[in-house]
Amino acid sequence: MKNHLPNFVRSVKLKHIKLGLHYFISNSLYLLLVRFLCIAVTHLSTLTADGFYQLWSDLIIRINFVTLALSSVSIVLVSTIYRMSRPRRVYLRILERSGIGGKSCVPKVMLDNFKEKVSIGEARKEIEGALVRLIEELLAKTGLKPRDIGVLVVNGSGFNPIPSFFNLRSSILSFNLGCMGCSTGPISIDLAKRLLQVQPNSHALVVSAEIMAVSFYTGNDRSMVLANGLFREGDAAILLSNRSSDRGRSKYELTHTLRTMCRRQKLQLCLSTRGRVLKTHITAFEPLVLPASKQLLFLENSVARTIFKMKINPYVPDFKLAFEHFCVHVGGKAVLDEMEKKVQLSEWHMVPSMTLYRFGNTSSSSSWYELAYSEAKGRIRKGDRIWQEKNRWTDEIDDFPVHVPNIAPINF
Repeated sequence: MKNHLPNFVRSVKLKHIKLGLHYFISNSLYLLLVRFLCIAVTHLSTLTADGFYQLWSDLIIRINFVTLALSSVSIVLVSTIYRMSRPRRVYLRILERSGIGGKSCVPKVMLDNFKEKVSIGEARKEIEGALVRLIEELLAKTGLKPRDIGVLVVNGSGFNPIPSFFNLRSSILSFNLGCMGCSTGPISIDLAKRLLQVQPNSHALVVSAEIMAVSFYTGNDRSMVLANGLFREGDAAILLSNRSSDRGRSKYELTHTLRTMCRRQKLQLCLSTRGRVLKTHITAFEPLVLPASKQLLFLENSVARTIFKMKINPYVPDFKLAFEHFCVHVGGKAVLDEMEKKVQLSEWHMVPSMTLYRFGNTSSSSSWYELAYSEAKGRIRKGDRIWQEKNRWTDEIDDFPVHVPNIAPINF
């Protein structure tokens, strides 16, 4: 005989039971105090004025040193349990020291459902709302049609959908780069450049996006919460061309791209490894951009330290002779301060890093926000930089730069 009783295991989602049990245990102390308070109020409501006086007299008589000591211990114990069980302000402290202002963006769905994992559908809505509009504006400015694009490179940190909204041609060379960190933007540019070198008379579209919906952490693990305090929503679309007819209307010419790979290191050496990677990258990049006189000084210093074992400081090339502007990745306030010190950049060169304060760390698209800052500020001049009509900084560029405090209290 079939069992006609309802299957309660299937009808009730176990995650809801687990969540309810978690809330019950977390608030058990408060529930116990409320119960005792209700009992006391119920008992006291039955007493008359004479009863209150008699109860107070009996209480005064019975109080002694032991009772007072036990009461004090109980109060201390309850206070300790409360302080240990209440949520700690870890996330808030990270935000206050992150160097990010209050106008940076996160998806609305994350604020509405902060404690629940955001679905893939919500992530698709986020990327559609940002990138579709962005690509439409880019195509409108350049006067191109979707079928004019021959190479497509899309990159993001954790969510990488295949573009399908613009009726791109079926023979397009499409690539999707993900989980490669904040350097994915320059890597995508390098890939597009190499593809254009073997695809004559073509256009390449590079789309960089930081989609937070699928990577936002909602727990209390301090090491995991750190990313929430740094990363923000952001995107950029860049069009590259190898057509000679586009030379006159192009904003920039891409001359060099260089990527440096280093072998795996132990976790505890990650900070020193980052410095070693930067040193290796500068050593490889220096011959491409610096004048011969500076290259000779760099070579002399290297020979003196490595061959003759002379105890002298490493020679730091003056890259300001090769570049007018620097778009240092806004990985965090500490990263920017260290780069300013190591590469000997002036405050003027570091002003575009206001991107961190205004938009946060937008991952692979952050360098383009810094470039847009220089353009909107009017720093672009013919010969090394070109004027731009409008970008994300235009409406508020006159309000920057601003002083960024080491600790910025956050008011909700």
